Amino acid sequence: MSQTIYKSLAIISAIGISLSAPALYAQEMQMEHGKEKKDPEKMDPEKMDHGSGDMKMESGTMDHSSGDMKMESDTMDHGNMGSMKMESGSMGAMKMPPMLGGSPPADARDPHAYSDGYEYRGIGGFEDTDMMMVNKFIADQFEYRNNNGNDTLTWDMQGWYGGDYNKLWVKFEGEDETSANAGEMELQALYSRTVAAFWDFQAGIRYDTAYGTDSPGDRTFAVLGFQGLAPYWFELEPAIFLSDNGDFSARLVASYDLLFTQRLILQPRGEINISASEVREYDIGSGLNDIQLDLRLRYEIRRKFAPYVGIAWSRKFGNTARLTRASGGIVDSLSLVTGIRFWF
Repeated sequence: MSQTIYKSLAIISAIGISLSAPALYAQEMQMEHGKEKKDPEKMDPEKMDHGSGDMKMESGTMDHSSGDMKMESDTMDHGNMGSMKMESGSMGAMKMPPMLGGSPPADARDPHAYSDGYEYRGIGGFEDTDMMMVNKFIADQFEYRNNNGNDTLTWDMQGWYGGDYNKLWVKFEGEDETSANAGEMELQALYSRTVAAFWDFQAGIRYDTAYGTDSPGDRTFAVLGFQGLAPYWFELEPAIFLSDNGDFSARLVASYDLLFTQRLILQPRGEINISASEVREYDIGSGLNDIQLDLRLRYEIRRKFAPYVGIAWSRKFGNTARLTRASGGIVDSLSLVTGIRFWF
């Protein structure tokens, strides 16, 4: 029994030695290799023999025509690597391309070389966005006013044609008394120039006419003004006027759209007129002439068409009220209005 155990242990020991022998041999070879690397005699660059590869490289020139190359470490100037030059008998001198920017070289390709002489000549639909011509007409008020027996048909319209910067702008407003053959109209023809985001400067002429039994006649004005969208979405139209008789006056119109829904919109609107001089034949006094306040509720069946209802109040002040009373006119009025707003 004991002999069997001894034989088994001997067999196991032999197997373990045979398995560990390759690993021990590899470890021993690695240690010997490490000793060779640390040998200063063998690491001396002057005693190393590079001739077996037949290689030679000099920092000044490289000879690519020969297959034999040599490198001499003692002749290389590592401090002057930034100015190292490369020359090759077969490659020639290397040239760096010019930096981007500046003028193109004399032999640059003509950018129109493949257009066969054709140039852009204003083909419809290919204009730049700020060069497109657009037009619009909008009737902000076209309504009937019930004013205690002095009913009127009133309108306030604008239209323009032009580009983003320059437009021809036309404004037309007036009222006609339905109970009598009387009324008045105002027409403005303006040059409109964009001067800021959402703002136009306008200059032109204004022509006023009145008809009826007591019509004072026609007048012409020079106009200077602005029109645009103020902060918080207030639309403003300030303007000054100089009549052909030298009478100076000014007007401010303001409106705001309050959206209850995308279709139901309430629009308050105000207008103030002042005059620097008194014009008796037109019942206009100096100072504050009148104030008009309107409130309209419209429903946009379509964006371009909206019926509305509302109220309109106006009152004359100061010398204008005095002259109006003297001529038998109305100083204060409150009207119910119904009309349509449309544009195209």
